[in-house]
Amino acid sequence: MADAEFGGAVFSRDADFDRVRFEGVSTLGPLMCVGTLNLSGAVFSLPVTVMAAARTLVCGRTRWMATALLRLRYATVDLTDAVGEYPLAVVTHPRRFTDPQDGGILRPIQEPRELRGLDEQVKVRSLSGVDAAHVSLTDIDLSGCRFAGTVHLDQLSLKGRCTFADAPAGMKWRPRPARWTPRRTLVEEHHWRHRSGRHEWNRTEGDAPVVEPAALAAQYRELRKAFEDGKNEPGAADFYYGEMEMRRNDPSTPPGERGLLALYWAVSGYGLRVSRSLGWLVVAMAATVLMLMLWGLAGNEPKPLTTGTQASPGQAVELRTDTPDPVNPAGPLLSRLSTERFEKSLRIVINSVVFRSGGQELTTAGTYFEMSARIGEPVLLGLSVLALRGRVKR
Repeated sequence: MADAEFGGAVFSRDADFDRVRFEGVSTLGPLMCVGTLNLSGAVFSLPVTVMAAARTLVCGRTRWMATALLRLRYATVDLTDAVGEYPLAVVTHPRRFTDPQDGGILRPIQEPRELRGLDEQVKVRSLSGVDAAHVSLTDIDLSGCRFAGTVHLDQLSLKGRCTFADAPAGMKWRPRPARWTPRRTLVEEHHWRHRSGRHEWNRTEGDAPVVEPAALAAQYRELRKAFEDGKNEPGAADFYYGEMEMRRNDPSTPPGERGLLALYWAVSGYGLRVSRSLGWLVVAMAATVLMLMLWGLAGNEPKPLTTGTQASPGQAVELRTDTPDPVNPAGPLLSRLSTERFEKSLRIVINSVVFRSGGQELTTAGTYFEMSARIGEPVLLGLSVLALRGRVKR
């Protein structure tokens, strides 16, 4: 077959290169395609740069036998079962493609008007069946990308501004009150939650299978590792949250472990929600202060009492100093809510957060209140510090 050039070509509808073998091609494009640019089953033998502005790019079972760079605009890309034996980079091209003219002047290529109103950021629809160890994505919208079946997902390279689907915002009241905190999610989680009755999440399109929580947890775990390997610890936090959510909702998780995960979620958002753990810390401290004021502080502060016996002349006097046991407070409960008792209780609670004794004589109930505070409140403080560290760690 003779050589064919497509630089600056404009396709008013679809462009079909299904199962075409590109033997000596190092550059394909720039192409302008109003519809679908189909490279399914195509084979690229040499290192190649593909430049295209299209509505859709289909690369199902496309084979790159050398390094490949896809510089794209507007396109929604389907890479299902694509094979890359060498690095494959997909990049959003920020400006219009240019065409060199006489004298070396670069002239921007006019794009079809059907594409001008679209978002320039490239979207990847599927990486199913792809070996992600060779894939690099730069400035790509992954909010609708399906990762089920991706091989070596933990080695996927994400650069620039790569966006994921967001959790629903605001308070939802049906079937029960729920508020979803902002985080990045996978579209497969949207599909699973929608099928489970949470209709504020996005539903699956077509006949695509719904991924179960056990598989979703693995996907989140691998993407979290990809972010951590890229030294993006704050970015990895949302994927850790998603992993823990899927483990908590997985029916195959043992009930005891699910209960522990539910407690971890409620208290601190898996160690990632500073406001939640600080809120529980404030509630716990306020409750402890109130209980100490009502039942923990003695009615009267015990004072040392010295007792002894007078012996016969010439013999020593025996003296013994004891501190009486604290007396439980008496009287109406409201009368115990005084400023003095509040100050003493607050000092005890603040000391308990740092594992220190308040140095105050307490009733039996007050002693147990203080012991509980010295165990639980430092844990809540530690979870708050852990959550803050996870958001600012480099």
